[in-house]
Amino acid sequence: MPEFVSVVVPCLNEEDNVRPLYERLRATLDGAGVDWELIFSLDPCTDGTEQVIADVRGSDPRVKMLRLSRRFGQPAATIAGLAAAGGNAVVVIDCDLQDPPELIADLIAKWREGYDVVYAQRRTREGETMVKRMVAAGGYKMIKRVAEVEIPPNTGDFRLMSRRVVQEVLSLSETHGFLRGLVAVVGFKQVAVQYDRDARAAGDAHYNRFLGSMRIGLNGVIGFSRYPLQVISMIGLVVFVFAMLLSVTYLLLKLAGVGIVWGNPTLVIIISFFSGIQMLSLGVMGEYVGRIYDEVKQRPMYIVDATEGFEDDFRADLGRVTPRA
Repeated sequence: MPEFVSVVVPCLNEEDNVRPLYERLRATLDGAGVDWELIFSLDPCTDGTEQVIADVRGSDPRVKMLRLSRRFGQPAATIAGLAAAGGNAVVVIDCDLQDPPELIADLIAKWREGYDVVYAQRRTREGETMVKRMVAAGGYKMIKRVAEVEIPPNTGDFRLMSRRVVQEVLSLSETHGFLRGLVAVVGFKQVAVQYDRDARAAGDAHYNRFLGSMRIGLNGVIGFSRYPLQVISMIGLVVFVFAMLLSVTYLLLKLAGVGIVWGNPTLVIIISFFSGIQMLSLGVMGEYVGRIYDEVKQRPMYIVDATEGFEDDFRADLGRVTPRA
């Protein structure tokens, strides 16, 4: 079977980075000696990203494009690209050039050795604030501690997956597409390739902002672990024991004739403490219930509005495309 590699690039408002990414990818993939396609999977952009992709496609038909019907977010754009990819290996990489396209040659080399998943693991993270680095480090540690599957630390979506891994990931059909977790659930033979992450090449981040990173981290914890629910149970038990001890202490002191005046400040502190525990517990349970609600609705994770460069039967194969009237 010939080696055919699909490269999926989820992007939003990346007009300054599309062409430099293409040039570096073309040199890398041609040098690796593989047939390839480049799929840009777009949320609707407000800049010239789509036109730049069209210009690049005019000179190279291996460049293809999906445009979603509205902003579904990076995970959905990534899954849409995976569903459209035809390669027997698929690489996911961001458009901002923080992840070096040249590393794909190393990913392909490991794939040729027989690995089904080759994920790029960051040694350093240039161009990120200290706060974001601290949040990322804490998030990875938490996920490693609580997740029911092994999610490698210091990794993003930048990775190569064999065809059978892609098929298994797509078959999971989960509404919240946390790719790192889904690939971990699928399993198979995996290996890391380490690299130094560069600063963003141009423009501002539109997907991976601070709050977006927090949501992704929360999805990694909630989506792949029941540990928060177990913590709530333990907290509830501790609070119950504390309340019982407090009641027994008050009763014994009362029977002993010791006058006790709790006072308003003490009462406020106790009420606030219990209220905080209740709100925290409801919030965590709400995250799980919300995910159940999303899955029960069975809405599509994304809807494709338009495609460029795919075969005529693409719409029937993808199954999530809404034809224009």
